[in-house]
Amino acid sequence: MKTHSKTNAARILDGLGISYEIREYEVSLEEFSALVVAEKIGLPPEQVFKTLLCVTSDREHVFAVVPGDAELDFKKLAAAAGTRKAEMVAVKDVQPLTGYVRGGVTVFGAKKDFRVFVDETLELFDVVSVSAGTRGVQVVMTPADYLRGAVGTVADLTKVKLE
Repeated sequence: MKTHSKTNAARILDGLGISYEIREYEVSLEEFSALVVAEKIGLPPEQVFKTLLCVTSDREHVFAVVPGDAELDFKKLAAAAGTRKAEMVAVKDVQPLTGYVRGGVTVFGAKKDFRVFVDETLELFDVVSVSAGTRGVQVVMTPADYLRGAVGTVADLTKVKLE
C-alpha cells in the first residue's frame, strides 16, 4: 500500500477535529479539470468543488468554491462579496498568493485567510470533495464540516446552466 505524506490541508482539518477521507488519483499534466477529477475519484462532478482565487474591484482576494460542472458567475460573486466586480486572478499569481499550484488550490492552509464564498449547492450533498492542496489528492467531507473549516459564506455563485 502506498503511503502519502499528509497535505497541509489534511493537517489543518486534523487540527480542527474535522473528519475527512483522502482520495488520491493519477494526475495527467494537461488535464486537471474538476470533471476529470470527479471521474477518477468516483463522485459526480457536481459534488467535486473547485476552489478559484478571484480578485474584486476593491483589490481584495477572495476564494470562490463552485461545483466542478458549473461556471462561476463573477457578478454573483461580486454581489456576495459586497463589491462592484470580481474576476479571476492571473494563473501566474495563484501560487505566490495561495502557496498552491493551479489544480491543487484549497482554502485550507492557504498563505492568507482570504474570505471564502461557497456555492449554495454544496449543502445539497451528503459529502463533497475539494482539493487537498496538491494535484492528485482530494479530501472528501460533509458540507457542514467544509463550511466550518473553511469559514465559508454560502451564496448563489454559478451561472444558470442551459439544458
